Formats: sequence, structure tokens, C-alpha cells
Amino acid sequence: MLITIKYFGQIAEVTQQEEESLEFSGVFISELIEQLYEKYVPLKNKDFKVAQNQELVTLETQVSGSDIALLPPFAGG
Repeated sequence: MLITIKYFGQIAEVTQQEEESLEFSGVFISELIEQLYEKYVPLKNKDFKVAQNQELVTLETQVSGSDIALLPPFAGG
């Protein structure tokens, strides 16, 4: 399945892009993250959340949407 991944903040700095389309044949978000770690090794050292279709998800969530975002930590106030 072709998915669109959006990168924000320090994650975009690591990937050197704000968005990309990626072919993904796995099932879970964790598999997608592993695929991204292989492509962007420095990403392993970054803390981030994953959103699917604009909702935060866990690594055990099945990939069901084509819109994924990697979000850096939020600052509270």
C-alpha cells in the first residue's frame, strides 16, 4: 500500500523533507517505524509520536490509513 508520511520539527530535519510517499507492505505501525529506521538511522535517537489519520496511535496499531505523521514532543504550557 502506498502511504504518505509527514514529518514535523526535528523529525523533518533528520529526514531532510516534510513529506514523502512510501510503499509499505506490513501490518503494524511498529513495522513502518522499523522501515523508517532502516532508511533514516539517526531517527532511532529521536523521540516522537505517531499519528494516523490525525489521531495519535501506538506501535501495536494496524496501519489502516494512508496519512501518517511523525510528531516531535510537544511543549506544554
